[in-house]
Amino acid sequence: MANDLLSGQTPSEYDASSIEVLEDMEHVRLRPGMYIGGKDDRALHHMVAEIVDNSMDEAVAGHATWIEVELHANGHVTVRDNGRGIPVGMHPKVPNKSALEVIFCTLNAGGKFSGDSYQTSGGLHGVGSSVVNALSDHLRVEVAINKELHMMEFSRGVPQAPLAKIGAAPNRRGTAVTFHPDPDIFGSLELKPARLFKMARSKAYLFSGVEIRWKTEINDGETPQDATFKFPGGLADYLNETLAGATTYSEKPFAGTVDFTDKFNVPGKVEWAINWTPTRDGFIQSYCNTVPTPEGGTHEQGFWNAVLKGIKSYGERVNNKKATTITREDLTTGAGALVSCFIRDPEFVGQTKDRLATTDAQRMVNLAVADHFDNWLASDTKSAGAILDFLVLRAEERLRRKQEKETSRKTATAKLRLPGKLVDCSSKVRDGTELFIVEGDSAGGSAKMARNRKTQALLPLRGKILNVLGAASSKLGTNAEISDLTQALGVQLGAKFSVDDLRYDKVIIMTDADVDGAHIAALLMTFFFSQMRPMIDHGHLYLACPPLFRVTQGARREYCLDEAEKNAVLERGLGGSGKMDVSRFKGLGEMDAKDLKETTMDPTSRKLIRVSIDEDEPGETGDLVERLMGKKPEMRFQYIQENARFVEELDV
Repeated sequence: MANDLLSGQTPSEYDASSIEVLEDMEHVRLRPGMYIGGKDDRALHHMVAEIVDNSMDEAVAGHATWIEVELHANGHVTVRDNGRGIPVGMHPKVPNKSALEVIFCTLNAGGKFSGDSYQTSGGLHGVGSSVVNALSDHLRVEVAINKELHMMEFSRGVPQAPLAKIGAAPNRRGTAVTFHPDPDIFGSLELKPARLFKMARSKAYLFSGVEIRWKTEINDGETPQDATFKFPGGLADYLNETLAGATTYSEKPFAGTVDFTDKFNVPGKVEWAINWTPTRDGFIQSYCNTVPTPEGGTHEQGFWNAVLKGIKSYGERVNNKKATTITREDLTTGAGALVSCFIRDPEFVGQTKDRLATTDAQRMVNLAVADHFDNWLASDTKSAGAILDFLVLRAEERLRRKQEKETSRKTATAKLRLPGKLVDCSSKVRDGTELFIVEGDSAGGSAKMARNRKTQALLPLRGKILNVLGAASSKLGTNAEISDLTQALGVQLGAKFSVDDLRYDKVIIMTDADVDGAHIAALLMTFFFSQMRPMIDHGHLYLACPPLFRVTQGARREYCLDEAEKNAVLERGLGGSGKMDVSRFKGLGEMDAKDLKETTMDPTSRKLIRVSIDEDEPGETGDLVERLMGKKPEMRFQYIQENARFVEELDV
């Protein structure tokens, strides 16, 4: 109604003419977050990855041998390949449009659905090219096919002229896409040579049969302006370069490749490389169809299952009884691991594909890696013994910390003076425990009934926490909310903070899905970033994702995080009987314990976001936090002025 009054339209005038139907390109521009995750630096560089992934699909399919990525001085980027070239003939099902125009102007159009053109593929499966086109103020496609050169230009997803044949190309084939991200979407953000260089190099490691050529006209003082990448050793070469200079427990990494066609009679393969080192923290980088999966998924799970079972079996064979105590946590400590799988029709969690969800991937990767790992351990007993001894030591250290925590938890709880506030869990060890930092007592009441008493603790906040960057340091020690938090977590602030002191495995910020809730979450993340940074680095901080809506139809119900999910559910239906009813949760306090448990607290059905820090640009995160949350309001004002025009119009 507020919108109607502001526009001069009365509620009675709300009719069929009030319903807007957005074309594909308009919807992408209005809601870019649904397609590439937002309008930030990560999303900006993701656009380049989408176009490169299309060329990589041509290479993996055996039709391209090289790909060139060039960053121009004017901010444009060009991706070229010598593949088959995008089809330029008229589309048989879309009147008066070429196949190329359909690909670049229509969502869910591409050659990756049937499986006839590509056995495995990355990209957004019929979305990537059109999304990049919609979010670019200029995009040009050149296609050399059948010894002829064709060209078409677009602006913000709109063709500027029909596809044209511009000359002969007797010695050229393939596709070249040049585009410039639209400043109306991305503001003053610019493509960074260092980030694109790293992406281009990693693609060459992921498929040893392709040559990646890198060029940039921008001299940032650290990134080469010309480079060529081709790595016959694939991920083994990648891992050796990553661990260069570090002491490792094996002279050569455990690495290999298994073709799924030979082993399981399905298209695809898995490649891996892993080694252990005492000199640096562990890491794993995983990929599916050359697309990074930073949140892991089923292929990672299958890989770790195979390695864990293998190292335990080896310990049993050499009569090391302590090997049975090794867990995945011990396994990943000090391990540098790379896993890349190629599978047909992969299923991902989310549009930007951060986590693989294909169930069969876990089974196939597990079986493919297991036999090879057993053979590798048996053939190199020196390395196997050193790795086993290292992992046993890690397991003993972990068990010792658990034992200390079992005692210290009772002591820490006894020292807490939070009557009616901290509701602790009963577990005596840290592993598997969770502390929910909830907004207000009413939400805490529902959460208390919804929690698992053994593993889940609650700490309701009294309003908004202190902005630690905008306050004098003397206030930190006297602020009640900060005192409650540090005592509940069992830690100290700043340089005295130690991850080993942390009393909970996961710290989960759970606030209302509104502006106030987002503000409280931002203040808490600022606090943890400035005072407990290692907690974020070690993956202990999370954001809960409570739904905004509950849709019911008869006995069926489904929860929706936002308007887009709700509309999608209403469009497809729930399969129940009767009309569909929509309930909107105004806050966590309005959700009953059953709703809260099912959607936000139960690990088997909830959604969590792990808070992490982008390490591609050291210091950039700290600078942005200081700018937005620090003591200088003029810096915030400047940021708002620079970015206000990019804020999407909100319903009031």
